[in-house]
Amino acid sequence: MPFWPSPISTRDVAGSAVRPGWPTLMDGRTWWTEDRPDDGGRTTVVRRAADGTRRDLLPAPWCARTRVHEYGGRPYAVTPEGEVVFANLQDQRLYLLPENGEPKPVTPPGCRYADPLVRDGQVWCVREHHAEDGKVTRAVVSVPLDGGEIREWATGCDFYASPTISPDGRHLAYVCWDHPRMPWDGTELRVVRLSDGDSWEVRGGVTESVLAPAWKDDTRLYLVSDSSGWWNLYEIGLHGDGARALHPAEEEFTLPPWRLGGMPYAVLADGRLAVLHGRGDLRLGLLDPASGALTDVEAPYSGWDAVLATDGTAVTGIAYAPTTPRSVVTVDPATGSHHPLTPTPSALPDPAYLPVPRPVRIGGTADRIARISDTTDQNTRIASTTDQDTQTSDTTHQDARIGDTTHQDVHAFLYPPHTEAAQQSGPPPYVVFVHGGPTAHADTALDLEKAFLTSRGIGVLDLNYGGSTGYGRAYRDRLKGQWGLVDVRDTIAAARWLAEQGLADPARIAVRGGSAGGWTVMAACCSSEVFAGGVSYYGVSALAPLAAHTHDFESRYVEWLVGPEDPQVYAAREPLALVDGATRPMLLLQGLDDPVVPPEQSAAFADALSERGVPCTYLAFEGESHGFRRTETRAAALAAELAFYQQIFI
Repeated sequence: MPFWPSPISTRDVAGSAVRPGWPTLMDGRTWWTEDRPDDGGRTTVVRRAADGTRRDLLPAPWCARTRVHEYGGRPYAVTPEGEVVFANLQDQRLYLLPENGEPKPVTPPGCRYADPLVRDGQVWCVREHHAEDGKVTRAVVSVPLDGGEIREWATGCDFYASPTISPDGRHLAYVCWDHPRMPWDGTELRVVRLSDGDSWEVRGGVTESVLAPAWKDDTRLYLVSDSSGWWNLYEIGLHGDGARALHPAEEEFTLPPWRLGGMPYAVLADGRLAVLHGRGDLRLGLLDPASGALTDVEAPYSGWDAVLATDGTAVTGIAYAPTTPRSVVTVDPATGSHHPLTPTPSALPDPAYLPVPRPVRIGGTADRIARISDTTDQNTRIASTTDQDTQTSDTTHQDARIGDTTHQDVHAFLYPPHTEAAQQSGPPPYVVFVHGGPTAHADTALDLEKAFLTSRGIGVLDLNYGGSTGYGRAYRDRLKGQWGLVDVRDTIAAARWLAEQGLADPARIAVRGGSAGGWTVMAACCSSEVFAGGVSYYGVSALAPLAAHTHDFESRYVEWLVGPEDPQVYAAREPLALVDGATRPMLLLQGLDDPVVPPEQSAAFADALSERGVPCTYLAFEGESHGFRRTETRAAALAAELAFYQQIFI
C-alpha cells in the first residue's frame, strides 16, 4: 500500500533527538547536558546565565558522558565558583573545566565516575573499576580537586548510588545494593560518620526499594521507599528512628534508577518540597511535609523526568508534552510561573501532524480472547502447546497457563493516524511499540518516530505491558519469573484488542521494540501469527549468552526475570529456541559496539530465520552502541523500518 504523503522526513526524526538532561541551578544560572546527534552523538554541557545568554562549555571532541553501569547517569557537577567537573567519555576520567580554560584531569586513568557532588573542595561520587580479570568493583569516594589522594568511604557492596553530605558536613548518606537485586527490587540507605568512618543502616532491605536520599537538616533525611507498594516520600531520623510517610498515595514519586544521579524531588528554602508524582507520567507538585498537603503546579506539560534541581527558591527540571519536546523548564514555586530555557526547535513539524495520545486500558486477557474470532491465530504458541486443534476456548485455557495475571488490565497509549491519512477506506495499519528495560515505561513525550508513522496513515499503540513501571510495585512485579510470557501475552493481546475495537486492520498490525522490547518482539513473532511482521532494535534472542556476556549491572537480572539457568525453561522462553514458530518477516537492527546486548544476539536470530526461509533483513552499524546516537544511523534505521512496513502492509 502507498503511505499517505508526510512532511516529516527521516532526517527530521533523526536530527530531533537533541535531548537535555541533568539540570543544575545556582545563583541565577542553570547548567544542563545536551545529547546532539548531529555532532556525532556527543554530549556537551550548556550554561544559561542570569541574563538569558547561553554558552556551550565543552567543544568537540570533549564529551560529558559516564559509562558507570554502562547506562551512565549524571556526568557532571558544578563547584561553588561555577566551574564544571565532568566525566569524559573517551577515558572516563574526571576533569575540571575552569572558566575560559581547558579541562584539566583530577583523577588518574583506569576508573569510571558518576553522580558527582562538589562539597568543600572535593568531588563525592560513585567510582567503578574494571580489573583485567573482568571483576568489577565500586565504591563511594571523595576526590580532592587540588589533586590530593582519593579516599574510599563505602566499599564492599556491589552497587552504590546517591551520595549526599549533611548540611553540617559530618555525615555521608548513600544507597547500596548487591547482586542479584536491581535497585527497584531492594536497596539499603546507609550513613557514614565522616569523623571516624563508622557506618550504619537507616532503612531498606532485600524487598524494599529505598532511593533518592536528601537531608532535611543535620539529623533527619528524606527518602523514597516502596514499602507501601508504591514509591512514596518519607522522612526519617539519622539512625532510622521516627519514620513517617509525607503523603501516602497510590502513586509513584519516582521512576526506576536505570541511570545514576536522578532526583525526583527538591528541598526548598521555605521547607516545602517540589515533588514529582503520578501514575505513568509524573507531574510536578509542591508538598508541605508538615501537613502532607500536595498542590500541583499548573503547567502545559504532561510529564517530567525524575531530575529536579533547586537553588532553594526556584526549581528546574526536564518537562515534556505530546507536542512539546523535552525542555529545560524553571518554575517559581511562589507564583507557579514557569519558563522554558531551551527554545522550541525551528524544524518541528506543523502541530497538526503531532499525534496526541489517548490513555487506554486493555482489559483482562482471557475474557477478551474468548470474544475474539482470530482465524489467523488459532494456535497461540505462547505456552508451547502441542495441541494443533485448539479452539477459541482452548486458547483461553492456554493463555491462563502463561502466568497468574490473565485477568489483569494493561496500560497503553493510543496514537491514531493523522486525520487526513485516516480517511483511507477501511481500518488503518498499526504498529505496537514495546519499550525496553523491561523495567521501564512508555511516556507521552513528543516522539517524532511516532509522528513519522501516524502522519503516513499508520497508527501506534505504545504499550506498558505487565512489568512496566509507573503503576506500583505489584504491576512491575507481574514480570517476576515471567519474562517471555507476560510481556509476550500482553503484546499479542494488545494487537487483538486493536482489531477487536475496529481500530486496526487485523492483517496489517506490526510490532517493534528495542533491547528487552526487541526480545518481546522476536518472541511474539515466534508465538503468534497476529503480527504481519516485527522490527527489533538490538534485541535479546538467547538468555544464557546474555547472562554470560552482558555488563555487570544486569548480569544477574535474568535470575529475577526468568529464574536460575535452566535449559528447559530457557528453551520455552527465548526467541532463538522458539524460532521454528516464526513465519512473519522481520527487520533486525544492531549496533556493533553494544556492551549491553552483544551483536551476536541479533545475528544469531537473523541466521536462524534465514535457515528456515523466513524473510529477514539484518542491518548492523559500526560505531553504534546500545541506542543509536548518530543522525546518519538513526535516519538509515528509520528509512529501513518504513520500507519494511511498505512491504508487509500490502
